[in-house]
Amino acid sequence: MKLERLLSIIILLLNRRMVQAKELAERFEVSVRTIYRDIEAINGAGIPIVTYQGTNGGIGLAEGYRLDRNVLTNDELAAIFTALRSISTSYGNEQHRHLMEKINSVVPPQYSEEFQHKTSRVLIDYSPWDGNERLRPKLQLLKEAVDSCRIAGFIYSNAEGVVSHRIVEPHMLIMKGRQWYLKAYCQTKEQFRLFKLKRMKELEIAPERTFIRRELPMQERTTGQSPRNSSRATEFVLRFQADSRHLAEEWFGIEELVPLDDGSWQVRKAYPEDEWLYRFILGLGHHAEVLEPPHLREIIASRAEQAAKIYRIDKAT
Repeated sequence: MKLERLLSIIILLLNRRMVQAKELAERFEVSVRTIYRDIEAINGAGIPIVTYQGTNGGIGLAEGYRLDRNVLTNDELAAIFTALRSISTSYGNEQHRHLMEKINSVVPPQYSEEFQHKTSRVLIDYSPWDGNERLRPKLQLLKEAVDSCRIAGFIYSNAEGVVSHRIVEPHMLIMKGRQWYLKAYCQTKEQFRLFKLKRMKELEIAPERTFIRRELPMQERTTGQSPRNSSRATEFVLRFQADSRHLAEEWFGIEELVPLDDGSWQVRKAYPEDEWLYRFILGLGHHAEVLEPPHLREIIASRAEQAAKIYRIDKAT
């Protein structure tokens, strides 16, 4: 990711007087041109990094300038370290490991034990229970495509099961709801779309085809709308059995539960009505019942009946 690379370059220059652009490009697996763009971004943030010509030249901090190591406090460094370690559970690479090592190196020895304590208090594990080994190659390919502005192509199956071939301009990788997505401009649909990585196959990056990054429309600068603000949202009411309160709390939170006179619990929510919602409610099994709206209750009842037919012992063989 670009932010991680910029921070890595800054920390590297804190410890070295000069470094070659080619060395940085090889270290971070990007082009020399990308490194010079990074240098411009760092300069724009107020840290004067300059390039020196000649045999012993390279990239370094401007003469007479010294970046105060206390520009980041130990608590802030610990927060960055913790965030990197958490991200690495799902999106780990060699750059993350190098960056964490560099952060460790700038912590004063007298604070080392305290730093280790602070960075071991919280770990947000983004990795799925079934692992993500099949996703890692896709993530790596798409990361390279995003960094180098390369066109990507893949076969995609959408939520309705419609399969199509897409040619896209990769814009950013997004993790939302423990799932990886790609925000990209779809040349087929001529608009920005969000693609779920698990629904991609035959992913290919065209090394000879590049694109100029488009300005992301304002409405596309968030990962998604709140369901209550979506025009496709349907408000529904679920009733959980008295002994299923723990499931209601797990999915919706304690604050959302309303006690009923018979000891059961009611939840009122609004989600986009689609296949995901139907599967979600069916997944609650006998623990929850749809009370409203009537059409959603009928859909769930019909699908539950179809599922029950599959398991009936007396069905024809």
